[in-house]
Amino acid sequence: MRKRNAIISLVMTAALSFSGCSMLPIDKQKLAEDVQQMEDGEARDRIEAAGDVVTDLIPEMPEETGDMGFASDEDRLDVPGMDYDMEGTGTSEADSTEPVLLTVEPDVLPDAGWQTDVTFPEWRGFADDTLALNDMMSFDHFSDQGYLYVSPSADVTSFDMYINSRKVDTSGIRGGVSYKIDFSSVSLDGRNTVQVSNVEPFSEDNKVRVCIPYPVVTESTPEDVGINPDALDLISDIVESDVKNGFTSSQIAVIRKGKLVYENAWGYTDSYLQDGSVNPERKPVTTDTLYDLASVTKMASVNLAMQKMVTDGDIRLDDKISDLVGSEFYELTLDFGYGGHEYVSADTQKRWKADLTIKDVLCHQAGFPADPRYCNPYVDAPSQVYAVGNDNILFGGNSADEESKAQTFISICKTPLMYEPGSQTVYSDVDYMLLGFVVEKISGVDLNTYMKENFWDPMGLTHITFNPLKNGFTADDCAATELNGNTRDGMITFPGIRTYTLQGEVHDEKAYYSMGGVSGHAGLFSNARDLATLFSTMLTGGYGENRFYSKNCIDMFTAPKAVDLANWGLGWWREGEFQRVGFFGTQSGNNAYGHQGWTGTIVLIDPDRELVVVYLTNKINSRLINKKANSNKFRGGAYTSATLGFVPQILSVGMDTDEDITDQLTDLLASMARESIELIPENASPDNPYYNNALSKIELLESRMDETGSDKFRQLAVDLRQQLSE
Repeated sequence: MRKRNAIISLVMTAALSFSGCSMLPIDKQKLAEDVQQMEDGEARDRIEAAGDVVTDLIPEMPEETGDMGFASDEDRLDVPGMDYDMEGTGTSEADSTEPVLLTVEPDVLPDAGWQTDVTFPEWRGFADDTLALNDMMSFDHFSDQGYLYVSPSADVTSFDMYINSRKVDTSGIRGGVSYKIDFSSVSLDGRNTVQVSNVEPFSEDNKVRVCIPYPVVTESTPEDVGINPDALDLISDIVESDVKNGFTSSQIAVIRKGKLVYENAWGYTDSYLQDGSVNPERKPVTTDTLYDLASVTKMASVNLAMQKMVTDGDIRLDDKISDLVGSEFYELTLDFGYGGHEYVSADTQKRWKADLTIKDVLCHQAGFPADPRYCNPYVDAPSQVYAVGNDNILFGGNSADEESKAQTFISICKTPLMYEPGSQTVYSDVDYMLLGFVVEKISGVDLNTYMKENFWDPMGLTHITFNPLKNGFTADDCAATELNGNTRDGMITFPGIRTYTLQGEVHDEKAYYSMGGVSGHAGLFSNARDLATLFSTMLTGGYGENRFYSKNCIDMFTAPKAVDLANWGLGWWREGEFQRVGFFGTQSGNNAYGHQGWTGTIVLIDPDRELVVVYLTNKINSRLINKKANSNKFRGGAYTSATLGFVPQILSVGMDTDEDITDQLTDLLASMARESIELIPENASPDNPYYNNALSKIELLESRMDETGSDKFRQLAVDLRQQLSE
């Protein structure tokens, strides 16, 4: 009976849909009797008599079927607007207890940036001689989500459609109307395929247009995407223990296969007072707290913008910088050489700069020095030495406003190159300051506005911005960075330097003083979730109904710069052959890429594993360990939680396996505790952060012994504590 009712409902629904009538001259009882004879094929001729359109709706009956004639519920192809209850009786959507497999409903076709926009048949515009190719098109997606639009020509009466080899019931689709089809129940991780065949009546004018958006980030669990939660727990335990022993704070977001499966936050936004003592009013960070991304800004703003502009045809990688920003870029070049480098004449310098291309600058091979410090009047430009009393001939002002930004552009134009373009790779902030100016010149708006209008707003991102204090956020919404401004605990000074704890203002000196907080090299703030979502577009090229960059463009930007420079792409840092393991871990694929930021931030994108990891810290929200020995080494940087690479390394343990990794993680932790002792400087006091980092690992090992009931490493913990006390 259930099989009978299902087939009858299918036939009647299809007939009514195509006829537009309320009744048809079909003998329902006769069709019910015919169902009993379906397996020997005798009923098919009688059903054809009811109309050819009905014939195609009757599926072939498998030899072994359930009550409804389907091998499983997943094999059922449902009629738009009709569900089947557990007894197989047709029911309306309103009283359905089981969701339809594919929902098909009329909808207005949006004006959008599609991942795939093709017209069948012959989507390539001609009859490909493979023949089979003409009816099929593939696209990238993720499981448990997805919809597409189908728009047949006005005269189309029928067509066959399949998504990932599952037939779609097109009986309710009429020509001249657009339909939205939810295919989330059959979508796959990775490559998906749509097929449209037999468009009737056959004519060159009769087409079926299919428009497919990009996937978006949804939420799920780590187990759903093959990540072992025990690995995440160890990461959390390490950071919690480090915070207990003096670390500042961190935040994480993990996206895999299009799903946000983990986010967390530990520590405090403002851990210490300016003298290095614990802040009694410190506030816990949350997953909404914004972090100063430092150089991750380069990828999250300029690189994404450049990729979009290349895809849209606004720029080409071989475009000359001088053609985009003006001839003053090379005409204003000053005549001086750098200490330790061969002097090059002004004429040669100008010729070099005149020929510089966007690609040269993206590759960090343009010739600029790493950090000219345009905002510090006490830096001697030729020697790059800071000393009070020096006169910086490249000084561009430090008023942190548009005037300083304009003057800094002139300073970049004046800057001679340190080496011949293409002959070396030297990581330089100037490269991305310059590229930021290029984006603004082409778009006609500042970088913050460009990113907001073209990426953040279309994607619904609300916790990412330059200059957060000017864009709706408070200082308490942000994780603080350096305790004493940019003074390195009093080691550096110049007129106008900030001396207060930085919170909600970009730490980077050039980004703040020279560029007013909006620069291509630094200045962006974000929480981990929004940043990971933004970078998820690198796996797909777009987000929802927004196209950002082509797959070809992504491939071009993330490809190895050269065989012997496989750790570099166009701006992107690449894993290569274990060349960035300190950041990306050993289990990331050769094609993994991302970037690191000086404040303690990192992004990892591993296309082979469809994985995006964002880990943010404010490790420099602490005093210097020894300001006379090293004015860039902060106490927060001594902890495992600040090393960045430990996250992807541990996260990968047990990935895509069903193995119990409890013992493996315990053994790993024991080794980490042992090796943490080796990092402690000789004669270090208990106040030394490396001492505290080791204590953190020992305490965590002891806690794990208590949790697991194991005594395997109890004596080790005792021995390590003894070593600390010696």
